Amino acid sequence: MNIVLVGPPGAGKGTQAKYISEKFAIPHISTGDIFRKNISEKTSLGVKAKEYIEKGQLVPDVLTVSIVEDRIKQDDCKNGFMLDGFPRTVSQADALDEVLNSMEKKLDFVINIEVSSEILVERITGRRVCPKCGASFHVVFNPPKRDGICDFCGSNLMHRADDNAETVRKRLNIYEKQTQPLIEYYGVKKILRNIDGKQDIDRVFKDICQMLGSEC
Repeated sequence: MNIVLVGPPGAGKGTQAKYISEKFAIPHISTGDIFRKNISEKTSLGVKAKEYIEKGQLVPDVLTVSIVEDRIKQDDCKNGFMLDGFPRTVSQADALDEVLNSMEKKLDFVINIEVSSEILVERITGRRVCPKCGASFHVVFNPPKRDGICDFCGSNLMHRADDNAETVRKRLNIYEKQTQPLIEYYGVKKILRNIDGKQDIDRVFKDICQMLGSEC
């Protein structure tokens, strides 16, 4: 099963990606993780990507596509994969189709986790993160046992500077402008599946499983 997972910041995409990967035994492929791995291992692709990143520039599509192609050709993707963070644009989607066609593969589903902007602003602005162990909390939906203290390691929780309403709304506007053409692109191909992301985590996952023809 070959899947693309899309959704705005704060939609819970990372959590659902982990669940899907474990449930269906397919690798969760994040382009951000791929870049970091290639850069740390100093591969030829990583070296090229680092040059752009260090200059504060976007990595060109041709390089991003090459990195994704290299990843999905690895043995653990023989029975399927789940892409997260790619494609982001219609041109990248076209390039991905070409890569998959050359491998005699195709996308089965594009899962779009939908959540309204107002709910996303509430979710993101209430996030609190542990800088030491990486645990994540929310002041309303998942508060720590002690206010401002990580349940797991006892460190002081951090409120990220960019997790404010103004910044979040800007990020959401950029996401919508960038992604809407992609949603329409996959809708025409009839492989787009919209999932109600405002529900609790387990309900969202159950809906995804049902859509994929499986029980959770």
